[in-house]
Amino acid sequence: MSQETHERASKPTLKERAIEELHSFKLIAGYLFVCFAVLMFYESTLPGGAEAGVFSLGTAAIKAAVLAKFLLLGQALGVGEKARVTRWGPAVFAKSVQLWLLVIALSVAEELLVGRVHGKSFGATLAEFESRSMAHVLAKSLVVLLVLLPLIATREFSRTLGPGVLRGILAGKSKV
Repeated sequence: MSQETHERASKPTLKERAIEELHSFKLIAGYLFVCFAVLMFYESTLPGGAEAGVFSLGTAAIKAAVLAKFLLLGQALGVGEKARVTRWGPAVFAKSVQLWLLVIALSVAEELLVGRVHGKSFGATLAEFESRSMAHVLAKSLVVLLVLLPLIATREFSRTLGPGVLRGILAGKSKV
């Protein structure tokens, strides 16, 4: 078998890549949905939480889907893949921080676009954003980083073990 034929045989087809991407999206969005639903439930039980908004599984699902797509976009762009850290723990942290920064940037862009769709100028949307408590915005942002850490660690651990090994271990089909 020639090198070129071998490379074509080992490359996944567009359909295989789409299926894998959809599977990744479902896993990431599911994990994020559980995290966001619990956090939103907790926030709704705090004093004054009623004014913060009604606890909604639909809102948690939408936020999870958007963030999952942002993360997959970051993965496709190779964000965090060039971290110059050789040890596993610091590398996971570096990749998580880089993806977290991408999520922040994309979230700001999303806020601006949603405001524009609702007929607000970029200036009005920014002014509305600036009226929020910066401590609250920072706290929510740090929670996202904490949610990303185990997600990235699991992905990196799975990559270290090899394709399908972690999934087999978790499903009880593989011996450690």
